[in-house]
Amino acid sequence: MCIDASDIKVVVSTLKSDFVTQGPRVEYFENALCEFTGAQYAVAVSSGTAALHLAYNGLGIQTGDVGIVPSITFVATANGLRYNGAVPVFCDVDSQTGIADQAHLESGIRIADAKGRKVKVLVPVSYSGRMSCLEKIADLAARNNAFVVEDAAHSLGATTDGVKSASCTYSDAATLSFHPVKHICTGEGGAVLTNDKVLARRIRSLRTHGIERLDSMGSAREPWAYSQLHLGFNYRMTDIQASLGLSQLLRIETFVQKRRELAWRYHEAFDSELFSHYFERPEFDDGSSWHLYVIRFRSEEMRRNAYVFLKEMGIGSQIHYIPVYRHPYYGSLDGSQYPGAEAFYSSCLSLPMYSSLKGIEQERVVNAVKLFCESGVE
Repeated sequence: MCIDASDIKVVVSTLKSDFVTQGPRVEYFENALCEFTGAQYAVAVSSGTAALHLAYNGLGIQTGDVGIVPSITFVATANGLRYNGAVPVFCDVDSQTGIADQAHLESGIRIADAKGRKVKVLVPVSYSGRMSCLEKIADLAARNNAFVVEDAAHSLGATTDGVKSASCTYSDAATLSFHPVKHICTGEGGAVLTNDKVLARRIRSLRTHGIERLDSMGSAREPWAYSQLHLGFNYRMTDIQASLGLSQLLRIETFVQKRRELAWRYHEAFDSELFSHYFERPEFDDGSSWHLYVIRFRSEEMRRNAYVFLKEMGIGSQIHYIPVYRHPYYGSLDGSQYPGAEAFYSSCLSLPMYSSLKGIEQERVVNAVKLFCESGVE
């Protein structure tokens, strides 16, 4: 999170205005998101989780439907399906990147087919700033008469083969999160993007209780008329949040460039045998928006010891993520059918990565990792 004086100024201005919610600033923010991503429609909502819930709901995902979800993701990707009564079927991921490609998603379809379940939606998830190969996934979805919802919470500002994250070039909808750890911040917040006008209108209605106010509903007798057309939700974004998001979005390219520079510094700093004995660096990808910088240790014990060592040095690291199928709610499934996810989970460690990270702070992280490697603890 990088909040500066310009962000504070616009938020204060909104607080002094006539609207702190349900005013004009949400629409301004939505228009700016469309301009940046290239998607035709954006619907700003209260969180990234709400965005997933509404994207699935808007596409008609309902009880008994199946969605294929990568096993390495935050639980919200799967939970959004459950909110609609649907069944998430988990698929494996690449052991090096943590990303599910079309082959992994196709294996998930086979798992669902073997259980006699019809797949309704594929959910490719960006990880650490990198995108899945959406064109191939869109082809897979078309062959299986399924929708594609791109969970792009990690990849705002990223590109792959000239395709921008959340542009919906190859997806029916894309979702974003504006949690403080993401590329831009609105406190809490999210958005659904789509190129489908009908879907955008439905999601916009669903975020506000399913209520629509149309000119045709009014009359000389009841000009205030409005109607609830669906069972919707209170998932609105406030004008306060939208003002902060719009201010942040003006600096998104600077934020992403800073993250790429930080990733490159890590990449160069860890280029020696001392480090490679303990862990592998991520492949440097200049199209990634580098939400995370994830190193992969040679053993689970090395990873655990490094986590504890860094914590004792006052440096926070994190594991992104515990595979969703391991959580008790999802049955604590045996991971043997997900070898890529198990390998990735047992080795991954996210180092500090945010656009306001200073050079001297990053150097401290690198030196702490070096001290751990020099300690000989494995």
